[in-house]
Amino acid sequence: MSARFEELDWRPTPIGDISLRRRREPSLGVDVYEIKLNDEFLMSSLFTVAEIELARLGLAALPGTDLDVAVGGLGLGYTAQAVLEDARVRSLVVVDTLGEVIEWHERELLPVGARLTADSRCRLVHGDFFAMVPTEAGLDPETPGRRFHAVLVDIDHTPRHVLHPSHAALYTPAGLRGLAGHLHPGGVFALWSDDPPEEEFEALLTEVFATSRAHVVTFPNHLTGGESANTVYVATTSA
Repeated sequence: MSARFEELDWRPTPIGDISLRRRREPSLGVDVYEIKLNDEFLMSSLFTVAEIELARLGLAALPGTDLDVAVGGLGLGYTAQAVLEDARVRSLVVVDTLGEVIEWHERELLPVGARLTADSRCRLVHGDFFAMVPTEAGLDPETPGRRFHAVLVDIDHTPRHVLHPSHAALYTPAGLRGLAGHLHPGGVFALWSDDPPEEEFEALLTEVFATSRAHVVTFPNHLTGGESANTVYVATTSA
């Protein structure tokens, strides 16, 4: 049996102090991994349904095979893992601004780290996703200008509740057009949000993309004894 609580790592970063914790949840009999930024919980392995659905819903909107996918935000790695479970995926680039999080996976401090680092299709890139989107070089430093069949993003809490002011530019018509420019024709942009669907953001997606839909993903909340929900937005460019 693992220790009831353990802080696996703690680091100061440009956006605040980040820490990785593991605790035992006796009511479920499982180890729970949590990432905190300062005093705020960013993610927990107790709640991964919507992160997984981000990948599944995004890829489900794509026909064909030999898919090249980019993920903005590594986190606990469940979105990336779900992408790799799709046999149609040829390559995956995962961009995260925190080298510490990438290192946690490479050191296998997180449950899916070994799977991600062992899969030859997957590459973890240390970079600022929001600074990369507006550039012509794009999301893959090894292949400037490369386009993807899907870009899946799970970084901010919501389009309105961002982790850093510099992220807000993505959730504008110009920002979304810049992101769409890194997609193949008929490509998919999918976004995780902690809030219910926002009409204003849905309108922005409709302005930029050929189609869009907000999926409400529900899951049991073991802390409240009830049910919680997140939103996954899925938008496609013109074919």
